[in-house]
Amino acid sequence: MAPITEAQVERVRALVASIPPGFVATYGDIAAAADLSSPRIVGWIMRTDSADLPWHRVLGASGKPAPHLAARQLAALADEGVPSQDGRVPLTSIRFDFGALPPPTAPTTNLGE
Repeated sequence: MAPITEAQVERVRALVASIPPGFVATYGDIAAAADLSSPRIVGWIMRTDSADLPWHRVLGASGKPAPHLAARQLAALADEGVPSQDGRVPLTSIRFDFGALPPPTAPTTNLGE
């Protein structure tokens, strides 16, 4: 895996932060929206830098949470009105569409200062 840039980390963080209560996204959804080559990159970022984000709104492609977080994650989602059955969230009705978000802007540098 190529080194992950700070811009990629910030893009993933911004995307996760944009998922509203009552909606979910998959690692793959976020990877596609962030123009990353693999959902695993999103997983790595989420593991290392997501304590202040609504991490519970990010699921695997099957709608299942990570096994070690399942009870906590499904409870947090249920508090937001997200249904689950047999440990899985039905993605079809509550999957967030990142296509409605504006594209990321490149950081600007003020060279005059």
